[in-house]
Amino acid sequence: MYELYVERRAERGLRRLSKDDFVRVVARIKGPAENPRPVGCRKIARSSGDWRIRIGDYRVIYEIDDGARVVRVMQVRHRSKAYR
Repeated sequence: MYELYVERRAERGLRRLSKDDFVRVVARIKGPAENPRPVGCRKIARSSGDWRIRIGDYRVIYEIDDGARVVRVMQVRHRSKAYR
């Protein structure tokens, strides 16, 4: 099992979501703590170790540190703004 850390930037993104989207996104964020590379996750091109999970129109961008067994959620944003 991996430890899950949510960065302040990701917390702000979560607060901006509607209640339904918030519940759906939080349920999926808990997944990488058990399996950091779930079905449907993708490595982000041109990044050192960033991964993303697609949840409807939203993207959860996170980093995996296998040595320390840590998953750090860095962003939760709408897909149009997630990769800027």
